[in-house]
Amino acid sequence: MDVFDLADAEQYPGAPVDRAEDAALSALLLRCGEGDRAAFHRLYDLESKRLYGLALRITRQPALAADAVHDALLQAWQRAARFDPARGSVAAWLTGLVRYRAIDAMRKRAREVTGVELPEEADDAPGALDRLLASAAGQALHRCLNGLEQRQRQVIVMAFVDGLSHAELAVRLESPLGTVKSWIRRGLQALKACLDS
Repeated sequence: MDVFDLADAEQYPGAPVDRAEDAALSALLLRCGEGDRAAFHRLYDLESKRLYGLALRITRQPALAADAVHDALLQAWQRAARFDPARGSVAAWLTGLVRYRAIDAMRKRAREVTGVELPEEADDAPGALDRLLASAAGQALHRCLNGLEQRQRQVIVMAFVDGLSHAELAVRLESPLGTVKSWIRRGLQALKACLDS
């Protein structure tokens, strides 16, 4: 379970955003727009695991999730020069690209009729959640998440694990948007304080 420091992503909702982290991502994306392959490699290293987790939640199929992330990052490389940081964060923009690609992959898959169903083989490698929980940082995160108030934990998980935007959370929880944002902000502050201690 990944949880990130956040700020409000107005135009590209649903992605975790840390202002300093997003400034670094914006700088990398700017360099990508200039054709800097090393910057793209660094952007990939920073964002691919989070994006793969999101795609896997949508597709529930590792191969489709990997394809969605690949296609989205290829699109990001091709359109990097056109990204407008005034419209929102890089992390949220990438999240939107991956969501679209993952949903599109699921739609295409639903239309395919192959006639032959090949059994999927189980991956014996530990999953991202298992690796996270095995690390000291992951254990600290798990402990701090469990220490939050139930509502704060719920909205943080729904926002940053399930990928729901603030507006989607407000509808689902039948609560005002400002209240949802407040729960998230207070929960993240408590989570940060716990992790810093």
